[in-house]
Amino acid sequence: MVLVNSHPSSTDTILRVKGPLEFKFQLNSTDALLMHEVISRTFETLRSQVKSESCVLTICDSPVVIWPNKDVTITPEEITPNTLCEDVHQWIQTDEQESSGKKSGRKKSKKSSAVNVINLHVMMEVSKPGPLSAPILSRTVQKSHFLSATLPMDCVVSTSCSDTIRNACERLVEALTRQLCEMEKYPAGVPDSQLEKQRKELHQQFELPDDRPYFRRANAYHFPSEPYKDGYLRNPHLVLTHPTVDTGKVYLVQGIYSYHHYMQDRMDDNGWGCAYRSLQTICSWFQQQGYVEQPVPTHREIQQALVDVGDKQASFVGSRQWIGSIEVQAVLNQLLGVTSKILFVSQGSELASKGRELANHFVTEGTPVMIGGGVLAHTILGVAWSETTGQIRYLILDPHYTGGEDLQVITDKGWCGWKGPDFWDQTAYYNLCLPQRPKSI
Repeated sequence: MVLVNSHPSSTDTILRVKGPLEFKFQLNSTDALLMHEVISRTFETLRSQVKSESCVLTICDSPVVIWPNKDVTITPEEITPNTLCEDVHQWIQTDEQESSGKKSGRKKSKKSSAVNVINLHVMMEVSKPGPLSAPILSRTVQKSHFLSATLPMDCVVSTSCSDTIRNACERLVEALTRQLCEMEKYPAGVPDSQLEKQRKELHQQFELPDDRPYFRRANAYHFPSEPYKDGYLRNPHLVLTHPTVDTGKVYLVQGIYSYHHYMQDRMDDNGWGCAYRSLQTICSWFQQQGYVEQPVPTHREIQQALVDVGDKQASFVGSRQWIGSIEVQAVLNQLLGVTSKILFVSQGSELASKGRELANHFVTEGTPVMIGGGVLAHTILGVAWSETTGQIRYLILDPHYTGGEDLQVITDKGWCGWKGPDFWDQTAYYNLCLPQRPKSI
């Protein structure tokens, strides 16, 4: 799992090194203590290889090869150990260019805030210099177990504009070595629920608060160039421009969520499933912040949860009946163990006076808010609010959208956008479900 600063500076360059390291060892005994010793020795051997002259780093999509432990030897010779990391971009072949072998101009990002990432691959030299000798074969009859596995190395370092390749190589080797140590201590396959002790140690080591997760698998950094496998859009509001509110501030959802809306998942819920979709967006937030490991619930699972808590009859499962804020609160508690506050508003015109409550929610809890009124449900992702004038605008994620996952359409057409107080039906009553962030690591 790769963990980096959640908000890298746009002027920084992230170096990401990936590659398989072969983990092979022979066991002559099934004694647990001896097995542990052999595994530890194998990890130590790998750490020695990473620090040896046989370790090679190649920069992906470029002719650049680096021997980080051989006094930082680099090819092509135009690049030296004192070359700045950010200058390496010119050697990386971009998608637009033909494979001409010439060094390329740096690919410009569409967004000025995009993080610069240089991908590297780690390998080990097998051949050794010097004259070749004839092989010597020997045969030993012995019962033993030979185990072989591939360790998927994946670690990063963040560099500033003044860092050289020499500086970066030292830190990359250190990062690879440290990741091998962590692999030995925290084997894969152990669920987050069984690693609380290790997370507490990390929180203490990095002086982090112990009331929210930072080191669960869901908190792994997502690189901008990698698509999400599930196909859902994440945080579409980030491309929007904040509205201008005199003497006001903007208060936003904290963390990552998925946009759930009508007609996704091969489910025709057009006209009745808006609250279900808003609930799914909220559930995705708790999943992607690492609070829960279970997937986002389906409509049927939501309905079954309401039956299980006694809120609905068994015939409710499989129906096309609406749900509201109170049902959303019940499902969050039943499926995720998450509590929620309910804010009652007798008519839509009163929502404009709820800026303080909403602003405080996004500062302290930071979760998406579900709001239901009449026959409509929406998700509130933030507010722009002035304590002095009371002026307010709401950042709305609309679950009634029926199109594809087109970010430009969604934001241009206002399916995710800032709305004024007149967005709400001024005479309808509204209930707001404000999920509370669990105090856990």
